[in-house]
Amino acid sequence: YLMYEKLISESLKAKRFSHSPYSKFRVGVALLTNKGKIYYGANVECSSYSLTICAERVAAVKAITDRQKKFKAVAISSDSSEFAFPCGACRQFLSEFSDNMDVILVRSKTKYQIYKLQNLFPHKFKLK
Repeated sequence: YLMYEKLISESLKAKRFSHSPYSKFRVGVALLTNKGKIYYGANVECSSYSLTICAERVAAVKAITDRQKKFKAVAISSDSSEFAFPCGACRQFLSEFSDNMDVILVRSKTKYQIYKLQNLFPHKFKLK
């Protein structure tokens, strides 16, 4: 779990890059690939809310465009006093690349919960 400690810490740092002038709800993500590389993401809001992109998808797109398509874990932090679960769109998006990844919900370096993505999103949409 040493790598997960690093992911947790890095997700907290990634919140600094959030662009959330409307909701003031900062989210930071650290995404770990099966090859051990970490990609960072933060939510980016737009005045047309439907164009807003979540931190999880920012990190995943960065990884995918770097030819990394297998994910081991994602750490998600926010400024909320509650654990911030990934939205349905992010659950679907991440499940395209790994059903079995760990989802680490972070409130602080010592307060976190770990779930399997397949338990958070048991019935993903598939074309096959």
